[in-house]
Amino acid sequence: MASFLLSYVPLVNRLVGGASYKTIDLPRVEVHNVEADADKRPRTLKHLLKANHINHSILYHNLEFDNHAAHILCSAYHLGATPEQLNHIYDEESKSLEPWKNSPAEVGDEDWQYYLGDKRFQRAFLDFFEDQLALKYTYKWRGVVDEYLFKGDEPLISGLIGGLGHPLIHLGYAYEFDSREIAMEALSLAASQHNFFHKYLDDPAYTNPRPSFTSPSPLELLGKLSSDSRFDHLFREPGFSNIETLFEKHEPLVLEYWNAWDINSNPTKQFQASQEAAVALLVATVAPGAHNYNFLLCHVVTTSHAVRILLPNIPAKYHVSLVRQWWLLTLAVYIAVLRPKVDPDYVPGEGELKGKGWKYVEHVALTGPWRTDAHYVKAIRTMKEMSRTWGDVHERYLAAAVRFADDFAGWL
Repeated sequence: MASFLLSYVPLVNRLVGGASYKTIDLPRVEVHNVEADADKRPRTLKHLLKANHINHSILYHNLEFDNHAAHILCSAYHLGATPEQLNHIYDEESKSLEPWKNSPAEVGDEDWQYYLGDKRFQRAFLDFFEDQLALKYTYKWRGVVDEYLFKGDEPLISGLIGGLGHPLIHLGYAYEFDSREIAMEALSLAASQHNFFHKYLDDPAYTNPRPSFTSPSPLELLGKLSSDSRFDHLFREPGFSNIETLFEKHEPLVLEYWNAWDINSNPTKQFQASQEAAVALLVATVAPGAHNYNFLLCHVVTTSHAVRILLPNIPAKYHVSLVRQWWLLTLAVYIAVLRPKVDPDYVPGEGELKGKGWKYVEHVALTGPWRTDAHYVKAIRTMKEMSRTWGDVHERYLAAAVRFADDFAGWL
């Protein structure tokens, strides 16, 4: 019965959403309802997520960094972390986090949108959404998410890739772990990190229905982009700061590639291709022996995973739009890090794994020297979920995960 219900979800979504919308038909992933599970391991995760929610702000270090405690705790839990390992991860994460600070003022129904994008109001946004949770939705967090994420002329869902996609990542964990704490944090991040990205989804004028070139393959487009000489001298050094400048000074170039991806011909197949591209960007851009992986490209992988979690849970009208958000962020990040070449030969082929399977990868992620690095653990967990979603007949996801797990020695 459970498998039938999972397969039935996309059909219901399509019927409710309307036949005119292109849909990406995927079953929901397993939901870990740690709130109601009395066993020690889920109970430990529940307590740690609540402790982080109460004690630590979602943005810190002069409002520049995101709190990743929920991300790594949930990812490690999914990989099989013990209560002791979860507590150790929380203790290590907490060393760099900061307590909440009061916002300059409260926000309410009439003015919360006025403060969108002002990170100083992170606490005020959280209080506002939690007030709605208690007063209007009797602690049913999906009602709050539905109201503020999907309703209005410029719904918050159009801007989830602000802040390197952290609102999107956070929201994915909320659905996967049925967590109202993470859900309210995700809405607060979406409000606090709201920026110019939303306009490309909200305003149809930015979408060109007849681009000068098209491809159904994100990797093919990234290969074309990597050799496009128009991008050769835009920036001297790779870095996050290049993204805003890119859109301020070279927007038409980015939008040319953004509109070039032909996702509408077969959205489910194209989404699968996008997940393959995400892994390739992280792993197949690092030559053997280099050992350092790109921190910004890691967000391409983890946001792709969040999209996969969300697709079966959101209205059909936002399916293609959400994946196109991911594609816009991917292009921005790829250009900002100076378009490193993707070489499939950097990933081991069949027969080169020496018997290493997912149990091996999970063990390294939970016990190795990088076990408390949030992005390292998240990336491994993400590749595992991709292999489950699409199958891994040729073990390409496993090969990428093995190479990453064994080879990783830090971030660029």
